[in-house]
Amino acid sequence: EFLALDLGGSKFKVLQVKVSEDGKGKVQMESETFPIPEEILNGNGTELFDHIVQCISDFLDYMGMKNTRLPLGFTFSFPCSQTGIDKGDLVCWTKGFKATECEGYDVVDMLREAIKRRNEFDLDIVAIVNDTVGTMMTCAYEDPKCQIGLIAGTGSNVCYMEEMKNIEFVEGDEGQMCVNTEWGGFGENDNIEDIRTRYDREVDGGSLNPGKQRFEKMTSGMYLGEIVRQILIDLTKHGLLFRGRITERLKTKGIFETNDRLALLQVRSILQSLGLDSTCDDSIIVKEVCGAVSHRAAQICGAGMAAVVDKIRENRGLDNLEITVGVDGTLYKLHPHFSTILKDTVRELAPNCKVDFILSEDGSGKGAALITAVIDKYLYAMRFSDETLRDIMARFRREMENGLGRDTNPTATVKMLPTFVRSIPDGSEKGDFIALDLGGSNFRILRVKVSHEKKQTVQMESQIYETPEDIIHGSGSRLFDHVAECLGDFMEKQKIKDKKLSMGFTFSFPCAHTKLDEAVLLTWTKRFKASGVEGMDVVKLLNKAIKKRGVNIMAVVNDTVGTMMTCGFDDQRCEVGIIIGTGTNACYMEELRHLDLVEGDEGRMCINTEWGAFGDDGTLEDIRTEFDREIDRGSLNPGKQLFEKMVSGMYMGELVRLILVKMAKEGLLFEGRITPELLTKGKIETKHVSAIEKSKEGLTKAKEILTRLGVEPSEDDCIAVQHVCAIVSFRSANLIAATLGAILTRLKDNKNTPRLRTTVGIDGSLYKMHPQYARRLHKTVRRLVPESDVRFLLSESGSGKGAAMVTAWASRLADQTRQIAETLAEFRLTKEQLLEVKKRMRTEIQNGLSKNTQSTATVRMLPTYVRSTPDGTGERSTVILCIFLKIGRQTTRMICSDPPDIICHSFTAKKSINK
Repeated sequence: EFLALDLGGSKFKVLQVKVSEDGKGKVQMESETFPIPEEILNGNGTELFDHIVQCISDFLDYMGMKNTRLPLGFTFSFPCSQTGIDKGDLVCWTKGFKATECEGYDVVDMLREAIKRRNEFDLDIVAIVNDTVGTMMTCAYEDPKCQIGLIAGTGSNVCYMEEMKNIEFVEGDEGQMCVNTEWGGFGENDNIEDIRTRYDREVDGGSLNPGKQRFEKMTSGMYLGEIVRQILIDLTKHGLLFRGRITERLKTKGIFETNDRLALLQVRSILQSLGLDSTCDDSIIVKEVCGAVSHRAAQICGAGMAAVVDKIRENRGLDNLEITVGVDGTLYKLHPHFSTILKDTVRELAPNCKVDFILSEDGSGKGAALITAVIDKYLYAMRFSDETLRDIMARFRREMENGLGRDTNPTATVKMLPTFVRSIPDGSEKGDFIALDLGGSNFRILRVKVSHEKKQTVQMESQIYETPEDIIHGSGSRLFDHVAECLGDFMEKQKIKDKKLSMGFTFSFPCAHTKLDEAVLLTWTKRFKASGVEGMDVVKLLNKAIKKRGVNIMAVVNDTVGTMMTCGFDDQRCEVGIIIGTGTNACYMEELRHLDLVEGDEGRMCINTEWGAFGDDGTLEDIRTEFDREIDRGSLNPGKQLFEKMVSGMYMGELVRLILVKMAKEGLLFEGRITPELLTKGKIETKHVSAIEKSKEGLTKAKEILTRLGVEPSEDDCIAVQHVCAIVSFRSANLIAATLGAILTRLKDNKNTPRLRTTVGIDGSLYKMHPQYARRLHKTVRRLVPESDVRFLLSESGSGKGAAMVTAWASRLADQTRQIAETLAEFRLTKEQLLEVKKRMRTEIQNGLSKNTQSTATVRMLPTYVRSTPDGTGERSTVILCIFLKIGRQTTRMICSDPPDIICHSFTAKKSINK
C-alpha cells in the first residue's frame, strides 16, 4: 500500500494504491482532491503543511488506513534544490503561494514534521518530483527522443536531460541527469528589463512576490489575464475603450482570467459579463490586446526553448539535432495560437534543431502516472530501443536473402515471391479495363479507363461487394462463383456485358507466380479458409467461374504490388509498396541478377516479400509477449503469420482487449470489474484504438467505448487505456519501420549509392485512419535509415487502380508481342518448306558440277585446287600466299589460276614457322 500527494496549485490531490500479492496481483486505487484556503496560501509554512496533513488524515480516515505506515510519493511543482530523490529545499514560492518560513527549507522534512505533530499516522516519504519532469517522462513513453519537458499553463517551466559532466554541483561525470531549469525566475537580475513593459511592472508590483519569477509573469496563464486588464484600464483612461468609463469590475484584480482571454471568439459576451458596455470596435481592440499579450508570451517561451535545444545540440557536438519536447498546460492546450507561435519561434531561432512537440494527455493526474508505472511493468517488452530495432532490421535482411536463394527458399519464412511485374507505369498505358480486388471479407470491382488526350488521365468507377462468412469458410468453387456473380452484376450495371475487356486481378494472399497470369495460392490468411484452393492456380479457378463473362484475365497481382503500381503512376521513383491495414505486407523492385528462382540477369522484377510470416521459424520469440501468444493460439492459423499478428489492424484491437482483461483481473483497471462484453473476443476493434488515441477527444472516446463494455471507467482508467493503446500501436509502427528499413538498405546496396532517394507507396486503414501511426513510422524510418530520403506516398485509389496499371502494362506487352510475332511470322518455316529447300539445293549443286549447266547454275561449284585435307602427319606443310599488290590507289589481287601464272613461294614449316 502506498500514497501519492500532488501539490502544485490552489488544490491538491491525495491518492491511495493498494496492491495485494495473493497470486493475482490485485490493485485498487482511490483519490480525493482538497482545496487550500487563501489565508493558508498566504499564512506560514507550519499552517500550510498542517492543513495538508489534516487532509491526508481525513483521507486515511475515510479509507480506514490510519494504522498502517505507507510509502508516499510527493509531486511538488515549485522550484526546489534537490540533493537526493527524497530531499528538496524550496527555492521560492510561485503561482500565488506566499506561505512564510518555507523558502530555503526541505519541504519533505516539513511534511514529515507536520505528520509527527499530528501524531495520528506515519508515512514514509520516498520521492519528490517536479511536474515538468513528470511531463517529460510521460511523453517519453511515446517518443524515446523526448528529452525536454515544458509546462505552459498556470505556471511556466522547463526541464531537460543535461550531461552529468556539465552539472558541476553533482558528483560524477558519466551519463545524464534531468535538470529542472525553473526558468520562471529568468530576469530577476534585470537582464530582460529592456523587453518588460510598464504593464509587466504593474503586475509584478501587485503580486505576492514582487521582483521574483519575472519571466513566468510574462508567459504564464496565471498572469496574462492580469496584464490584459492593466492594458485595458490604460486604454480606457485615454478614452480609447468603453467610452472612457472604467467600471468597478474592471478595477478588480483577477477579474479578467486567462480562461476568458483564451475564448477570443466570444470577446463581446465576456466583456458584457464583466459589466463593460462594449461596442463592436471595443471588441476588436480587446481581441487585438489579447493577441499581442499571448503572442509575446509564446515568442519568449520559444526563445527560451531555442536556448535549451541549442545547448543540447552543442553538448552532443552535432551540426543538426532532432529532439522532442513533451508539453502540458492549459495555455498550450487551449489557446488557439500559442502552440503555433511557440513552434515557429523555436524553428526561426534554432534553425539547426528539428524540434517536435507532443502533448501530454496525462495532465497532472498523478494517479494515472502511477497506473502508467504498473502498465510499463507488464508492457515493457513492447518498447524497443533503436538498437533493438536495428537488430530486427538485420534479422529481416537475412530472411530476405534466404527467400531469394534457390537453396534456402524452401525453408525461408519470408518467401520473396517473384511477381513477374518488371516495371512501374511509364506513362504510355491506355485502355479500358476491369480490376477485381479480393483481399478481405469485402471486395471491390472497378472499371478503370486510362486515356491519353492532353495528358494521361484515369477514370474509375467501382462497387464494393460483401463475401458472407459461410462462403469465406466454405468451398473454393462457392467463393469464385460468388465473385463471378458479383462481376456479372457489375458489368450489367456498367452496361459492358457485351464488351471484351482485359481484367487485372488483385489477390491479396501469398501466391507463387510462374507467369504474370498464373498464381498458385500457398496459404490462406486473414481468416479465409475456403477449401480446395491452396496449392491451386487461382486464375484458373476464377477463369472457370467467369468463362461466359467475356473477360480475359491478363495479370494477377498482390495488393502491395497494386499499391506500388498505383503510386508509381503518380511518381515514377516509387519502387516499394506497403499495406498496413487489416493485414500487412510489402513488395519492392529487386535486381534480376539476385533472383535465383527466375531466369535472366538483366533488369528488375517486383518481389512480394510476404513479410507477415516473418518470425514463423522462432526468429522473433524474444520480442513476442504473452498477449501475442494468446492471440496466436486463438487464431484460425496458429503458428503462422506471427509478424502480421503483432502489427496489423486485424489483431491490434484484440491485443488491447487482452491486455485490459489481464489488468482488470489484477485490479489495475475498472476497480477489478470484468464484464461479459470485455471478455468477448472482437469487442475492441482497431478503429476503437485509433479513436482513443486522438489528441483532443481521445479520452472522451475512451470513456464511450469502455462504457459500452459495461466497465464504468474512471478518468484514470481512460488515461491508462489510452496509454495501453499508444504502446501497442507504437510497437506496430516501430516493427514496420524496422522491416521497411531492411528493404530500403537493400535497395541502397543494390544501387551502390551513398544516399538513397526513393518513394514508398502505402495503403491500408491503420496507416490512413490512426492519428499518430504515420508520423511515428516516418520518424522511426528516418532514425533507422539516416542515409536515405524517403517520400511516403499515400495511395488514394487503393490497389485496384494498380491492378489496372499492371493489366495495361500486360496488355501493352501482349500487343507488342503480337506485333513482333506478326512481323517475324514469315521467318518461321515449316518442316515441309525446309525439305523443299533441301531438294532445290541438291538440284543446283548438280547443275554447278556439270559442264553443260555450270554456266547457268546459281550455285557455281568453283574448283579450288586444294586436293586434300590435313592427314595429321605434320612432316611438311605448304603455305600458299595470296599477294596483294598496291599500285597507286588501285589494289590488284593475283589469284591462283590454271595454268599457274602465280607469284608464290614454297617453304618448309620447320624452317620458317615464325615467319
